[in-house]
Amino acid sequence: MPGLLRGVARTAVIAGTATAVSNRVSRRQGGRWAQQDAQQQAQQEAQQQAAAPPPPPPPAEAPADDMTTKIEQLKQLSTLKEQGVLTETEFAEQKRRLLG
Repeated sequence: MPGLLRGVARTAVIAGTATAVSNRVSRRQGGRWAQQDAQQQAQQEAQQQAAAPPPPPPPAEAPADDMTTKIEQLKQLSTLKEQGVLTETEFAEQKRRLLG
């Protein structure tokens, strides 16, 4: 019996040690992989920022084009009102938004 207990105890110690070592190795590898992923992501972001210049500002619209557009939109609104799609109140609201 004492030999059997010694064998079981020894097996338990070996198994426990192996589990502890395996867990530690897994945690260290996971940490290394996470660090590598973070470095790769930082490199990719830096490359994207360096590669993509900021977009140019949109060109300013000429006032004449803007007024022409508003006139066209007003004509469309009045056509919709005449067809009965818009009520007088809806037409007034849309016109206020367009001109305001």
